[in-house]
Amino acid sequence: MISVITVMGVSGCGKTTIGSALAHRLGWKFIESDEYHSEADIQKMSQGVPLTDEDRWPWLERLNKLLHEEIQDGQRIVLACSALKQSYREILYTGIHDGIYIYLKGSYGLIRKRMQQRKHFMKANMLQSQFDALEEPRNALIFDIRLAEDEIIDQIMRKLML
Repeated sequence: MISVITVMGVSGCGKTTIGSALAHRLGWKFIESDEYHSEADIQKMSQGVPLTDEDRWPWLERLNKLLHEEIQDGQRIVLACSALKQSYREILYTGIHDGIYIYLKGSYGLIRKRMQQRKHFMKANMLQSQFDALEEPRNALIFDIRLAEDEIIDQIMRKLML
């Protein structure tokens, strides 16, 4: 039985939109990982400075602890989190053996266009750093972000047989 679904990908790919809709459809708790960044990290990104691995470690450890607490409380969770590198994904799921990753994949051009149309602390000019850091997951379900939101959710539900 799956206890955590992490919707991952670069900033602007639709993690929050798809993750929250999926959680609603499943009746699971939704967690937006951006809400757990430190003030220093948010300030850094707001100034157009990409986070380093050292910046991300405490954030990933906070998220892992949160996931464990929620699972202990009987929650099933959909987490929206970039989880760009394999090492980040390993930290997120340390001690969690029934989690799965959903990778929302899209082109740089499409995602940049989407980012320019939204308000977020992650600015569109930082997108290249996200693509540079991205290590595409080997063990994830992959969905094309050109599809409509409902179509992506339907495909996820079918693949997971939920």
